[in-house]
Amino acid sequence: MSQALAELVEAGVHFGHQTRRWNPKMKPFILESRNQIHILNIEETLTQIATAAEFLAGLARKNKRILFVGCKR
Repeated sequence: MSQALAELVEAGVHFGHQTRRWNPKMKPFILESRNQIHILNIEETLTQIATAAEFLAGLARKNKRILFVGCKR
């Protein structure tokens, strides 16, 4: 396992929502369910993070404004 994958697993990125609260659009990214929690494909997650990083880097090169918004219930 690569260092990046190991760090994502350690951070718990692979844990998804409860199986009863899932979004069907996430189906391609879900590996399995354990204890009523979806387990996400961490390799696909890393691929999507890289894609997002490339997109944001392109915006930054064009001096575009980027706003990150985070929330936690």
